[in-house]
Amino acid sequence: MSLAYLAQETIETTTTASGYGAIGYGLAAIGPGIGVGIVVGKAIEGMVRQPEMAGQVRTTMFLGIAFTEALALIGLVAGFIF
Repeated sequence: MSLAYLAQETIETTTTASGYGAIGYGLAAIGPGIGVGIVVGKAIEGMVRQPEMAGQVRTTMFLGIAFTEALALIGLVAGFIF
């Protein structure tokens, strides 16, 4: 195999795979979106049930959101790498 042939294959594969990266990131964003919705919904339920714990529940909610959003960022980076 010549070097020119390998370079041409890489260019063709890269242009085709770039569209798949966008689809992959779109699919990777679905999970964290659902996760954030669940975390916020459960936190609101907890605040309604025990209003005196609202401060602690809110802090825990933001930690859960941060960890869930980290998955979306990993999906974004993976889309660029692969």
